Amino acid sequence: MKRLLTPLLFTFLACYQFIGIAQQQVTPIFKDGEAQIVPEFSNSEDWIRHDLWVETEFDTDGDGKLDRMHVAVTRPKQTETDSLKLPIIYESSPYYAGVAPDVPGAFWDVHHELGETSKPHLHPEVTRVGKRPIISNSQIKQWVPKGYIVVHSSSPGTGLSDGSPTVGGDNESLAPKAVIDWLNGRAKGFTTREGNDTIKAYWSTGKVGMTGTSYNGTIPLAAATTGVEGLEAIIPVAPNTSYYHYYRSNGLVRSPGGYLGEDIDVLYDFIHSGDESKRAYSNKMIRDTEMKNGQDRITGDYNDFWAGRDYLNDMEPMRAALLMSHGFNDWNVMPEHSYRIYKAAKDKGLDVQIYYHQQGHGGPPPMRIMNRWFTHYLFGIDNGVEDDSKAWIVRENDDRLEPTAYADYPNPDAKNVTLYLGEGGRSAGRLSLNKQNTAIQETLIDDANFSGDSLAQSTTSKHRLFYVTAPLQEDLHISGLSTLRINLSSNKPAANLSVWLVSLPWNTNAEAKITDNIITRGWADPQNHKSIYESEPLTPGEFYKLTFDLQPDDQIIPKGQQIGLMIFSSDNQFTLLPKPGTELTVDLKNTSITLPIVGGEKAFKKAVQ
Repeated sequence: MKRLLTPLLFTFLACYQFIGIAQQQVTPIFKDGEAQIVPEFSNSEDWIRHDLWVETEFDTDGDGKLDRMHVAVTRPKQTETDSLKLPIIYESSPYYAGVAPDVPGAFWDVHHELGETSKPHLHPEVTRVGKRPIISNSQIKQWVPKGYIVVHSSSPGTGLSDGSPTVGGDNESLAPKAVIDWLNGRAKGFTTREGNDTIKAYWSTGKVGMTGTSYNGTIPLAAATTGVEGLEAIIPVAPNTSYYHYYRSNGLVRSPGGYLGEDIDVLYDFIHSGDESKRAYSNKMIRDTEMKNGQDRITGDYNDFWAGRDYLNDMEPMRAALLMSHGFNDWNVMPEHSYRIYKAAKDKGLDVQIYYHQQGHGGPPPMRIMNRWFTHYLFGIDNGVEDDSKAWIVRENDDRLEPTAYADYPNPDAKNVTLYLGEGGRSAGRLSLNKQNTAIQETLIDDANFSGDSLAQSTTSKHRLFYVTAPLQEDLHISGLSTLRINLSSNKPAANLSVWLVSLPWNTNAEAKITDNIITRGWADPQNHKSIYESEPLTPGEFYKLTFDLQPDDQIIPKGQQIGLMIFSSDNQFTLLPKPGTELTVDLKNTSITLPIVGGEKAFKKAVQ
């Protein structure tokens, strides 16, 4: 009997152990502070994909019912079979269901005198695309295998979401808030757009991280400014943090780079892919009333309309950890957008980091940095990310995914160095530490037929003023905001003012890097010399003092180059384009540029002597 029971007992124990192993729950894996790919989460055929509608707290399409946002979910099957709960990577966008076609006349005509009203432009309609239940496939391959659930939603008035697009209005902040509330059991989700059958996010831990690029990067910040509980961390990439700063600059009507003549109502048309039967109402209330009355293409002043679309004004409730990402040569959504929010979040005492590369629009941080960020804040892994370097800067000749760590941005060793202008701006006047003691005035004549690039390469021109340093004997590192103080007059009541800081000689080779020529740029309206809230016509011949920052930068100017300050009027890549002939006169004695130089004045003297 004993001999018979022994092998039976052995078989029973072996089967019990096998069943135990088979039933062991698959969970996320972490190594070196990062979430790792889990094979059991990686088979896309096993992923559960479904969609739903989340009820918001607003009605912006005029139907008398609370708007519902269309939401799509992609999650590992273990969230169903094993009751596994996981954190969320969430991306929202107005672009998922298609955009308006690129048709001639859809943008504002910029060829007119300053202060004049441009002729009306066309309003192309969006043909909605996409099929349920998949809103988007972005983020999924990156994050689901690492143990996250990925959620997408179409923003108000786009795709199958109710409501109206407002391009930065309150509903574009409250919509993602509602989705996060639903992920935490505080808002209602429905299986259909109109029905009453509810659905719960029983697979959610309630910990949410948001990311995305451009408009998709703006929405994480918009959600974070609501202070919604559960949104633990965001990684906005090239976000538009103020629609005023996107479509205006220091009182000047200025287009985003590459989109001359775009304005906020153009972007509204571009994204309005929502319910066709409700578009007329939204067009009337938002585009043709609120935007028409508020955007003000005549003065370019900052007003209540623009203030309501500036997320810097809404930062007080924000609690999410912020990893900001941007390109220093992004002339579409310019780098000031990320810097102003990063600085405000840091001043609030939030956990912050910033990643800057040297390229143009877009470009997220390296995956290892993003992984550490979300691993810590969403899974609670103590990987020390909050103690990492605050700034990650990609150097000029390095791979975008290999940034250099710095204590902060701007570089803490950068000190302001003020340079003054010397006579000879129609060819190349002096830019040095020596202040002009005599009263010298130099005049340029506006002509938008000449591009900024061509003016910078001209050895002499009456259409710009140029001031250059001595050739650098050593590399010179600029980090932070350059500030122009200028005293000027105009022969007309209104004028554009454009400023470029460049590296010379200009590299005309086809393989020239984006950092080889333009260091940074800035634009301003002399009519706003008092403030961006108030413009007044200029008295011809009277001098006005303006002070404004150029776009933030972090760049090492190599030895052998010269730093040049170019002052001109209309910039045919960005500004309104009046007829040639406006004259701007600059008072050199009372004009200067302050550069944030690592090592300060000592480093500058060493570089130019």
